[in-house]
Amino acid sequence: MKLNLIFIITIVFCSVTFAQQEPQYSQYMYNMSTVNPAYATGQRGLISTGLLYRQQWTGIEGGPRTANVFGNIPVSENIELSVNYINDRIGDAIPVNNDYFNIDFAYVTRISDRARLSYGLKAGINSFKIDPSGSNVANDPAFSDNTATTQLNIGAGVYLFTSNFYAGVSSPNLLPSDVDLDGIGVSEAKTHLYGIAGYVFDFIDEVRLKPSVALKQVIDSPLTFDVSLNSLIYDKFELGVSYRYTDSFIALAGFSITQSLKVGYSYDFSVSDLSGYNNGSHEIVLLYNFDLLKFGNKHTSPRFF
Repeated sequence: MKLNLIFIITIVFCSVTFAQQEPQYSQYMYNMSTVNPAYATGQRGLISTGLLYRQQWTGIEGGPRTANVFGNIPVSENIELSVNYINDRIGDAIPVNNDYFNIDFAYVTRISDRARLSYGLKAGINSFKIDPSGSNVANDPAFSDNTATTQLNIGAGVYLFTSNFYAGVSSPNLLPSDVDLDGIGVSEAKTHLYGIAGYVFDFIDEVRLKPSVALKQVIDSPLTFDVSLNSLIYDKFELGVSYRYTDSFIALAGFSITQSLKVGYSYDFSVSDLSGYNNGSHEIVLLYNFDLLKFGNKHTSPRFF
């Protein structure tokens, strides 16, 4: 019984962890520090905070559910900090919880009148836990030990940006790690590499467009990418579309309720092999800016990335 249970769980976990090593977001552009620790807002006095919730592959029991709380804190003209807490839950009868807590340090240098280059480091802790307490195998010896582990996470990146352009390369997790259950590997987290770029230009009066791309390479796995086109209308409404290679088409929308408060929503239309088994993925984000130094009058145009 013990070996059979571990074997089944191993197969399920491996199918998840190799297909999706880390939580993925359709609205990563609202919290790019999850992708690149060198990300900087470049807006002194404004602390940018947010809440994000994603329910992936609705209709499949135990599909990934991700919650993210984050904040970007400009400390000075050259230093920005960001804080991220992520809870990623996979599974139903025997759920797997991944908790991530990370702090990013970004040092910004000015390389021209318009361009700045930021260097970033990420440090954090990842917690992996199997929770069989609500299942009919809770008392099985297979789950009595080694159902939780904590690991160190280190990441790094560089990020070049102007008022209407950005590009960066990064690795949010430089330390690959394995998780074992009773001596059998159930999760293998490999190094991720990211490349991001975007450009904002005026299209017509009161409309700006932002084409962007995000490349993702997991070691020993095929390269994948997102391509997006977002629009900002009257500095208040955002509408966009995105395509995730071999995975999904995505519709995005956002609305600025006040100068400080914004809400965003995305829906993924799955085109992968799972398309016949799920009803898509939903993601909602709330963003709020704290203008602690009362610099709001200096930020009349909302930041588009």
